[in-house]
Amino acid sequence: MDKGAISYEKYRNGDDEGFYEIVREYFDGLAAYINGIVGDFCRAEELADDTLLKLALKRPAFGGRSSFKTWLYSIGRNVAYDSLRKKAPPPHLSLDETNETVDGPEQAYIKDERNKTIYKALDGLKPEYREVLWLTFFENMSAEQAANVLHKSKAAIYTLLNRAKSSLKEKLEKEGFDYEIV
Repeated sequence: MDKGAISYEKYRNGDDEGFYEIVREYFDGLAAYINGIVGDFCRAEELADDTLLKLALKRPAFGGRSSFKTWLYSIGRNVAYDSLRKKAPPPHLSLDETNETVDGPEQAYIKDERNKTIYKALDGLKPEYREVLWLTFFENMSAEQAANVLHKSKAAIYTLLNRAKSSLKEKLEKEGFDYEIV
């Protein structure tokens, strides 16, 4: 049983600290993942809150067929897509700043421009490509975990991931981006 599953089981058994552990451990990553779907970080944070609220109020059973994180992200994905169906199309993805430290202003500028180029290229990809790249690279999920979140087979995830990488590479090359140095 993973850490999230243990915390959730504690919560389901009446210990509120288990829920606080889940929020501390997963909220930021969940909000960032949902942002990749809805394209608005404020809205993504609200939807992450909604996901956790759904978990807190309904206390659905966690079957353990996947990791807790995969299960939680799958719920978050459903909440995000439900929201998209109910509302107008979201704005484009924002060009977020990174919080990593760098040596000097020149490196900070170069890193900032590189990130803007990558985010802009990601924004131009098909939504399913953005999702699979986000889950596997930014959330460090395995192909099997991403398959559970996206409700696809593992083989379909590998195919989707290869197509997404090729599409991203093509977009970056058009921008004159040297993806080898990232």
